[in-house]
Amino acid sequence: MKRIFFTLILLTHVLYSAFSQKVYHFEDGLGVGPCHQYGREALYTDQLAYQLYQGTLAKPKEGTTLVKGAKGEDIQWKKVKADSTHRFRGDAFSNGYVYLTYDSPKAQTVLLTLTGHDMAYVNGVPRGGDMYRYGWMHLPVTLKKGTNEIYARVARFGRYGGITANLTFPEKPVMLHTEDLTVPDVVPGLRNDSLWVGLVVINTTAKPISGLQLKTTIAGKETTVAVPVIPAMASRKVGALLTGAHITQAGKNDASVRLIMGGKSVDEATVSIEATETGKQYRRTFISDLDGSVQYYAVSPWIKPDPKVKPALFFSVHGAEVQAISQARAYKPKDWGVVVAPTNRRPRGFNWEDWGRMDALEVLGIAKREYQPDPERIYLTGHSMGGHGTWFLGATYPEKWAAIAPSAGYPTLASYGSHDGMIPDSAGSPVESIMLRASNPSNVLALTSNYKSLGVYIAHGDADKTVSVNYARQMRDILSKFHRDFSYYEHIGGEHWYGDISVDWPPIFNFFSWHTIPQDTAVAAIDFKTANPGISSTMRWAGIHQQQSALNYSRIQLSLDKKANTISGKTENVALLSLNLNAFATGTTVKITLDSLAAMEYKVKSANETVYLKKDQQWSWGAAAPAGQKNPLRNGTFKDAFKNRMVFVYGTGGGQEESRWALEKARYDAETWYYRGNGSIDLVADKDFNPENFKDRGVILYGNESTNSAWGKLLKNCPISVTNNKMVIGGKTLTGDNLAAYFVYPRAGSETASVSVITGTGKKGFQAANANQYFSGGSGFPDLMVFSAEMLKSGIKEVKMAGFFGNDWSVEKGEFVNN
Repeated sequence: MKRIFFTLILLTHVLYSAFSQKVYHFEDGLGVGPCHQYGREALYTDQLAYQLYQGTLAKPKEGTTLVKGAKGEDIQWKKVKADSTHRFRGDAFSNGYVYLTYDSPKAQTVLLTLTGHDMAYVNGVPRGGDMYRYGWMHLPVTLKKGTNEIYARVARFGRYGGITANLTFPEKPVMLHTEDLTVPDVVPGLRNDSLWVGLVVINTTAKPISGLQLKTTIAGKETTVAVPVIPAMASRKVGALLTGAHITQAGKNDASVRLIMGGKSVDEATVSIEATETGKQYRRTFISDLDGSVQYYAVSPWIKPDPKVKPALFFSVHGAEVQAISQARAYKPKDWGVVVAPTNRRPRGFNWEDWGRMDALEVLGIAKREYQPDPERIYLTGHSMGGHGTWFLGATYPEKWAAIAPSAGYPTLASYGSHDGMIPDSAGSPVESIMLRASNPSNVLALTSNYKSLGVYIAHGDADKTVSVNYARQMRDILSKFHRDFSYYEHIGGEHWYGDISVDWPPIFNFFSWHTIPQDTAVAAIDFKTANPGISSTMRWAGIHQQQSALNYSRIQLSLDKKANTISGKTENVALLSLNLNAFATGTTVKITLDSLAAMEYKVKSANETVYLKKDQQWSWGAAAPAGQKNPLRNGTFKDAFKNRMVFVYGTGGGQEESRWALEKARYDAETWYYRGNGSIDLVADKDFNPENFKDRGVILYGNESTNSAWGKLLKNCPISVTNNKMVIGGKTLTGDNLAAYFVYPRAGSETASVSVITGTGKKGFQAANANQYFSGGSGFPDLMVFSAEMLKSGIKEVKMAGFFGNDWSVEKGEFVNN
């Protein structure tokens, strides 16, 4: 009896310990791979997702076959076991999946934390991934009683990074998390009265939460701000505001942050803010115009400011996994300028392309306003991924820099990939060819002629095993064929990082000091190339506003002669051209000769006048492109709406499955955007969407005309119609419930914003649209892509249609390819 009694006590203790346990670590699972292919293009295949959506995915068991491989081999499930750090490693799931299960004694809400994966299906629902392996992505999920299944999709680095998985049992329905902070510094001599801090709020309830406030107290000073809506069963990074104007002593200062709901504090956290010493590197935060999130940039200050002299601006872009503040700290403060380092939205972010490029431009604008640099002395440099960023931003915006200095950089994502792989450099079919055209803005090698106006200093270690020195030698050889102003340096024995001199190299700054940006009126020759006027359209006094063939390369090679009063040259793939005539005095008659066609004469009417020329077979006088046509503010492609404080609008109409898909897909994209891009998104149901409340904001629309009532409000006159079981594109009709499409179109009632549509003709079509590799930096998406659910299994042949709208946003004047 005593033994039985003791056993019962012991069993009760074990059960109590198990149910009171705060964290559950997954230790056993199954792995399978390779079985998917995602990358930096619109095409993807995923054999497991295909079976999941078709309802044919068998419950994984060790030794069972998921699919046949490329050589006819069996791709089988294999046992995987976590190591002592709770991490699953190995080749068993490279380019594949890890399958995990959890038997829950009841229906309950938990926080699922996975690391090292691109996304996950939790009981069939897509959820965001932690490709960075930071461990900050805490996903509120509802477990059902009994067996719960998780499929975590993993890229090709399973052996090295691996994945971890755990469950946390939350004690509060809404809470603060401070692992992923975006914080500023209190800086002597700068305004410190309104400093933004970014931190995460988690909602584990089944309904969106509105009306929250964040109350911040630091050194006795209190600030309160409203919190945007936190979606149901989701987390969102939001902004808290604090004042540090009264802090005068250098060092750390703890700020108390309280989350207020209904007038009561529901959670509290402490955030440390650094007050820097004069002359030290520091961080500043700002609210981004891309999505309204809190972002930061870092600064190595000008150490000898002279009110009579404007500083130079050294714009430095960091490498992968490098924080902007670490980038700034690699530079000793300069006595003739200020170093500013943007973030790329994350330490990996977007490879300085897409939203990384936009972050760089946003911070460049802030730096010009904040530090008032000499407009003739602005320079660009960076290391590793930032070396690529230097090559890319230098080629894309050559007029913005006096000189550039890439260090340990690679030129293109077609030759050097990262987590998301490489951009394909060739196409196997007309459909793939037209889709890859959307990646043309990433092709630095095609844009090297844009470096003509820049000084270029190339630096690389000759023993670099991470980014081969051959990339530097390649660019040296290319430049040597036409460039008259570049320097080349190989650091003997230098590895990828050989100390701070990898970036803070005195000869680079000596080289910079010799170079200035000329006044536009002093530039007599222009050679400028772009693949997308919506990304880059102008060079000095000339601009490319519309193309004859979308996303093919456009080029202008022009000469201006002030004495002869002439502009002449040749153009390629230009439909609308602008010329600023500020170099000529009012009343001057300017003769313009383009492409060996008949000369045109124009009498200058006013100072700083701009004229427009359009081309059909001949050049003729034109006007600026109206808002209803493609122009540099709104030119496509599909990614174009992911800016202008974008909002995700999900459909609630149709059946239960369609409305559930729209919400889950919008949440999945919001989670991915948060984690990849340190972002923050408003999720709005179509029934709650009033266009006037979201004026001129980019919209991502989830659903179709049958399921999303915002369609008619946003897409008036759109030549594309998508309803259940039918898709009409101009005069072409496609039928079936398994079709999906991504497309972009101007937002009705706005001259600047676009709508990016993620749509399908039924459940299978919607599910096929779940992938969101459009958030991969450099991935190319055309204006329109239509595909069937079978693409997940069979690839390119299941793309039904792809292409670009005409300059009038019509199908008829566009360029589309059908399969």
